[in-house]
Amino acid sequence: MRKDVRILLVGEPKVGKTSLIMSLVSEEFPDEVPLRAEEITIPADVTPERVPTHIVDYSEAEQSEEQLYQEISKANVICIVYSVNNKKSIEKVTSHWIPLINDRTDKDSRVPLILVGNKSDLVEHSSMETILPIMNQYQDIETCVECSAKNLKNISELFYYAQKAVLHPTGPLYCPEEKELKASCIKALTRIFKVSDLDNDGILNDNELNFFQRTCFNTPLAPQALEDVKNVVRRNMSDGVKDNGLTLKGFLFLHTLFIQRGRHETTWTVLRRFGYDDDLELTQEYLFPIIKIPPDCTTELNHNAYLFLQSVFDKHDKDRDCALSPDEVKDLFKVFPYMPWGPDVNNTVCTNDQGWITYQGYLSQWTLTTYLDVQRSLEYLGYLGYSIIYEQESQAAAITVTRNKRIDLQKKQTQRSVFRCNVLGARGSGKSGFLQAFLGKNLQRQKRIREDHKSFYAISTTYVYGQEKYLLLHEVMPDFDFLSEADLACDVVCLVYDVNNPRSFEYCAKVYKQYFIDSKTPCVVIAGKSDLHEVRQHYSLSPHEFCRKHKLHPPQPFTCNTTDAPSKDLYTRLTTMAMYPHARLRCMCTCNRCSYCLCQNLLKLELLRSIKAQLRRVVFNRHMAQADLKNSTFWLRASVGATVFAVLGFAMYRALLKQR
Repeated sequence: MRKDVRILLVGEPKVGKTSLIMSLVSEEFPDEVPLRAEEITIPADVTPERVPTHIVDYSEAEQSEEQLYQEISKANVICIVYSVNNKKSIEKVTSHWIPLINDRTDKDSRVPLILVGNKSDLVEHSSMETILPIMNQYQDIETCVECSAKNLKNISELFYYAQKAVLHPTGPLYCPEEKELKASCIKALTRIFKVSDLDNDGILNDNELNFFQRTCFNTPLAPQALEDVKNVVRRNMSDGVKDNGLTLKGFLFLHTLFIQRGRHETTWTVLRRFGYDDDLELTQEYLFPIIKIPPDCTTELNHNAYLFLQSVFDKHDKDRDCALSPDEVKDLFKVFPYMPWGPDVNNTVCTNDQGWITYQGYLSQWTLTTYLDVQRSLEYLGYLGYSIIYEQESQAAAITVTRNKRIDLQKKQTQRSVFRCNVLGARGSGKSGFLQAFLGKNLQRQKRIREDHKSFYAISTTYVYGQEKYLLLHEVMPDFDFLSEADLACDVVCLVYDVNNPRSFEYCAKVYKQYFIDSKTPCVVIAGKSDLHEVRQHYSLSPHEFCRKHKLHPPQPFTCNTTDAPSKDLYTRLTTMAMYPHARLRCMCTCNRCSYCLCQNLLKLELLRSIKAQLRRVVFNRHMAQADLKNSTFWLRASVGATVFAVLGFAMYRALLKQR
């Protein structure tokens, strides 16, 4: 909506332009009328539309044609004033003023016109019979108002209609010649209908109509009012109401009726509530609300956003198979001006056996978009109507900005749910296979992927200590000399080499030494294609020796050449390392450095072994002596022994950690 309105009054001399302005301001007819009134600004709190209004007078006696042209170019609406008792002034409307204004304005952005018949107090008849043919001839004319500056008749209404012509124009909505809504208006209202159709059954039931009414006008409709609306539609079209709900055709008919009856503001209120501007395009402020993201912070969807996206999924999963077929995906994105997901999405997230995006894959793709490009995610949520359905100020309410990663490291805990793993390796080392295996695709399924449908990302969920987390894998192109900050910025690094290629590991070693040897980012070496024969690598150190030297865990064998879906254990370990880099969870075997090994060593200590042996002897002796094992003294001793065991175990564990 415009922030202010500029009204220009033009017309032949002596028709009463200046008198109209002065009568509006002083609320009485002036005794003396100057040749021209100075520009007047009416404050927003005085006007019906709550918008500052500037009223500009034109006087042929005091102003040049050049000044007139300048005022025409600045005006938002032009009132052509004529005298109802002067036929010559009426003729000048079509012979002079309308052609002059059209010559000075762009064809695609014509200024709305208001015809103003002044001095109605001097005649007993109306000029409307003469004016109506003119209004039908020129579609830029919004309306005609007959008034009298002398007795103040319709003065306020005149300027209200002028305001209305700017703030609620007919032009973008309705074609008077065809007597129907314009295509752009139909497109916008169709999106509004689909967003409001919460169950996607093609009709707006009473609950949905009330939600729509409350959203747009801050008040619900009474039951009788709802029935009256539906009865109006029933009387005018056969397919406007179905199953006692309003169909899309009925919804569009109602707005056509509003406009035909001069209630443009009703349709404009709906359009603006759903984010549209005067050109029926979604505004930048609606699609891209401001959100501040400090350095070293990431963006994630919050709980309400996931609930909303779940409702959108359920709304379009018509066959209830927990997956979206191509037709269901197409239906979901009908409220978008373009298709946001390409064929690569099916190789970025989990799909079912038919290749359809599963519920988990659907949420994963939204998580990926929010992490990589939060502005795009805000735009998509805007098309779906998140801020409207959830009654939020903007889509920014759906986003959580995580705290700085350095704070996570200092506090040795994180609240993040999405972790990024960059996958590096020489060409042909198996990086793409590693990504696709995360999505449950073995080698046979991967061979069916078209080259132009491949993705450099893969995202799915893993469970770390019972918590669901998203792991985002990013395949980095093997260009050793030009690794960007984005290629290096991640939570964990995978260095993949081909065990069957003698020159494959050299790339991993060089990348590690160049970029990650002094980094705090955890690194894992993956021995890809481990089902093939392992050959000696042409590097000064073998992969195992290299890992031992740099205190990395030994290379992890991996293959996607399996009958069933590849195991996810390795990906869970990667997520754990990304979550707890401070714990140095780099060793996932018997290396005496990882937490698992420390705990195993703790359990093997001689002190703990003697305590356990002593407890077993006590239990055994009691059993052999057929003592009453229910004796409270026995259970007290057993409880004390177990407590001592737990305390000593925890103390030893802490001591070992400190030694590290």
